[in-house]
Amino acid sequence: MSLLEKIHACNRWDPDDYRPFVVAGERLGLVTRGFAADLAWHGADFRLADDGALHWQAAPTGFEARSARFAEILAGLVADGLISHRHGEPYPVCAGGRDQARFLIDRAAAPYFGVRAFGQHLNGFVRTADGLALWVGRRAADRRNYPGRLDHLVAGGLPWGVSLAENLRKECHEEAGMSPALADRARPVGAVTYCRTSAAGLKPDVIYCYDLELPEGFTPVCTDGEVESFALWSIEQVLATVRDTDAFKLNCNLVIIDFLIRHGLIGPDEPDYLALVQGLRAPLP
Repeated sequence: MSLLEKIHACNRWDPDDYRPFVVAGERLGLVTRGFAADLAWHGADFRLADDGALHWQAAPTGFEARSARFAEILAGLVADGLISHRHGEPYPVCAGGRDQARFLIDRAAAPYFGVRAFGQHLNGFVRTADGLALWVGRRAADRRNYPGRLDHLVAGGLPWGVSLAENLRKECHEEAGMSPALADRARPVGAVTYCRTSAAGLKPDVIYCYDLELPEGFTPVCTDGEVESFALWSIEQVLATVRDTDAFKLNCNLVIIDFLIRHGLIGPDEPDYLALVQGLRAPLP
């Protein structure tokens, strides 16, 4: 196994498996051919056009009206079993950044329509006498996605209507018991992007990355039940685990590789160095 394989694992998808999802003449996502056919059959809201795209032909005009109608459509798709569930967090549907939202979609439905999703991951690290160490969480066994897998100290989605700073404070409190003052010491250090096929559909995702240096006396406490336990690992153990196992949640590997590169723990002598650097920011469809 290799670090580069972890990046490839987050970027496996075949464009031929998908149809464009078009709203008011603008491509906003990609849907599987099977799901596109199901939607076109399901009702009058969607149609498969001669251009091969799935069009939301009955989309209302305006952000609020469009969001409200799409929520009604999703409720029907969940009731009919075409979408597994609703998460309860609204995500923006956009072709670029979050500020370009055209309407809202439930977080759980975003992959079905192949729309961009945004999240935040925080590297909580400690400078010890033996070198850098990173806090690692183990996801609770009842998690819908990746139960029992290793995760960051803090990681979560970025819902609509909440600023990055506000959301990071919330996630830091819920997942690690941090005070707002401590969370505000986190430094934004960039973003990683990836696009992969998932069981639900396509995930063209953006993760905003943060570093937070923590005092040796800090002990994280999960307050929302999402994390089963925490451990402070040497950076060498983290590197070996990412490189040699599949223990971490898939996208965590990318954020950790980025951390290792930025802190000089993976350098230009690494045979795949340039491919790693470039692969962390895959172009999104």
